[in-house]
Amino acid sequence: MKKTGSFPPPEEQAEALLKGAAEEIPKGGLLEKLRKARAENRPLLVKYGADPNAPHIHLGHTVPLRKLRQFQDFGHTIQFLIGDFTAMIGDPSGRSSTRPPLTHAEVMKNAKTYQDQVWKLLDKRKTKVVFNSTWCKKLKFDDVIRLASKYTVARLLERDDFMKRYKEGKPIGLHEFLYPLVQGYDSVVLESDVEMCGTDQIFNCHVGRALQEASGQAPEVILSVPLLEGTDGVAKMSKSLGNAIGITEPPGEIYGKLLSIPDTLIGKYFELLLGAAPPAGMSPRDAKHALARGIVARYHGEKAAAAAAERFEKMFVRGEAPEDAPEAVLPAGSLKEGKIWALKLLTLTGAAPSRGEAERLIRQGAVELDGSRVDDPRADIPVRDGMVLKVGKRRFVKVRVQG
Repeated sequence: MKKTGSFPPPEEQAEALLKGAAEEIPKGGLLEKLRKARAENRPLLVKYGADPNAPHIHLGHTVPLRKLRQFQDFGHTIQFLIGDFTAMIGDPSGRSSTRPPLTHAEVMKNAKTYQDQVWKLLDKRKTKVVFNSTWCKKLKFDDVIRLASKYTVARLLERDDFMKRYKEGKPIGLHEFLYPLVQGYDSVVLESDVEMCGTDQIFNCHVGRALQEASGQAPEVILSVPLLEGTDGVAKMSKSLGNAIGITEPPGEIYGKLLSIPDTLIGKYFELLLGAAPPAGMSPRDAKHALARGIVARYHGEKAAAAAAERFEKMFVRGEAPEDAPEAVLPAGSLKEGKIWALKLLTLTGAAPSRGEAERLIRQGAVELDGSRVDDPRADIPVRDGMVLKVGKRRFVKVRVQG
């Protein structure tokens, strides 16, 4: 690893690292830390905590991870903290109800998948992966009491989600008060210089600063990044809300989902996910295609991005079936003189779950066979092996005839 003196000056690093950040606490704190590290010829220790509540990384997670990679590119060390202990408490941040805790087996299974994916963004050589159960499991009950004595209930109730639930008479478990204390204690153990987080975690990071100061350490600098709205354009991207785009999803799925985001999010997605502005003069439609292609290329390669773009063009512009369209086999006995009832065709191929739904789709003009619309739900349809059934804009089925 290069010595810190061989990297850009602290002022230049601070300018780059603060670009796109939501908040720096305290103001000017990052530059001060960078100058001190330069004087001591050492890298900054940058903490980032991830509770593996779900196994997959989505595009929302990549916002802080991209910023962490910037720190690494300047020679600093990332302390990637897997919150296997805190995940069993359940992070209450931003929630209106108590989060169900996970078992340790669930947490570790998710953590393994999470780690496998994170190297798509971080440099493994400059990342120290730690699990907070390593030190938290060693705490005795009297240690927990002493830790709790360093923070007040009044301060904890300053959190918006706690205060809102308290005023509404909704339950707050005592274990939820312990969550920010444990997260803060992690900073004490790791002696972190900087903590990266989303804006929903700033309160917990303040607890870390307070506990570090109480322990005689220099408080860490908090550097937060904006939260990324999901495909609905409203709520924070989340697997549980069904508005997330996972970085390991098939390229075609990522491509299609990105084209569905509201136009108002195009600029934010470009900035936070690609670190660039949308190409000048492009229509929203073309800008989304450029965004989708850029993101697919980043996580699956240029070849996959080109194939995803071609697949979309083929399916949704030219109306052709993709090469990987699923096949459905019709039993030979289902045909009468080479024909089949339209409603029966849709249900046997799985294109519709029931005859009622099949009739609704046909009457809406959503069903095509080999490019010709099926208009009559009661019609007998001539069937040939290999014909393509299209339902709606995205569903294609190749029809095969048994025998």
